[in-house]
Amino acid sequence: MSNLSKCNNINDFRKLAKSKLPFPIFHYIDGGADDETTLLRNTKSFEDCDLVPNVLRGVENIDLSIKLFGKTIDLPFFLSPTALQRLFHYEGEMAVGQAAEAFNTFFGISSLSTVSASEISKLKGPKIFQLYYHKDKELTKNMIDECKEKKFDALALTVDTITGGNRERDLKTGFTSPPKFTLKSILSYATSPSWTLNYLVRKKFDLPFLSDYVGEGTKFAVSVSDYFSTMLDQSMSWKNAEEIRKYWNGPFCLKGIMSVEDAKNAVKIGASAIMVSNHGGRQLDGSRSPFDQLKEILDAVGGKIEVICDGGIRRGTHILKALSLMLQQIFIKIIRLKNLKMIIVFTKSFLKKYLKFLRI
Repeated sequence: MSNLSKCNNINDFRKLAKSKLPFPIFHYIDGGADDETTLLRNTKSFEDCDLVPNVLRGVENIDLSIKLFGKTIDLPFFLSPTALQRLFHYEGEMAVGQAAEAFNTFFGISSLSTVSASEISKLKGPKIFQLYYHKDKELTKNMIDECKEKKFDALALTVDTITGGNRERDLKTGFTSPPKFTLKSILSYATSPSWTLNYLVRKKFDLPFLSDYVGEGTKFAVSVSDYFSTMLDQSMSWKNAEEIRKYWNGPFCLKGIMSVEDAKNAVKIGASAIMVSNHGGRQLDGSRSPFDQLKEILDAVGGKIEVICDGGIRRGTHILKALSLMLQQIFIKIIRLKNLKMIIVFTKSFLKKYLKFLRI
């Protein structure tokens, strides 16, 4: 397989990436924590759920659009923030952002972005910035201020990286940001000439949201896990999350919520949304998958806060299963409600959004 035209699914893209990238870079993208049980479980949980379709409903006109963070997007999914994207391809975040813009869906930008806020702001599509809460509070404040100035549409505070996950693939390959050319890895870089030439001759690798404040990750090579463990604030609390929400003063999401108790706390501090996520199985191995946890969380806070399912999604049918589960929980809540007026309000605010997609 040599080009994108032969890629029909995520597995094909994975094989192509593996053939093109030096092994430290590929395994950084591909790997998870410890034994990678959770990484695999995130996708398998969708496979363990069956679809039972209803037919003869008329599906000649399909509208996939939804409203998220006050914005109407044309697809019921968006591109989640991913760090260090110019290590994967020299266009990095700009290429991903342009794809999101073309399909009118949200584009997630990481604190460890390799493209600046000024460059990203040139994209016209909706944007969500993913914030890491650093020990250096001026750095944290500056990132929020940049996003305010450039009119990003939403802020997502990541809450599941209080310390770095044990990513053993990175330990074996010696992956760091920026990459280190060692005796162990030099052959891999040499046999990936297009990647190596792009890295060496194109725009210098940088983490523009961070590099004016810290040298780690840009001037000094460090693993991502070590960066999290040394640079992020392990004392971050619900009070801090609420302070960030108030300072941002816009659509605000907590990324990395897995328990019902935390989902309820997110509602209490006034968050607009939560991402039910285990960081792609890259932090705590042995945790449940987001899809398996979705029902309990929807039952507890559905209707009070926007709920996003993040992790393990590989096909459109996975998205359909998550949306179907959300719809099922909405019907259960309606049945439980005794006040007719409440039923009408609940129906208007939620069923309208999903019925047009599922054509029920």
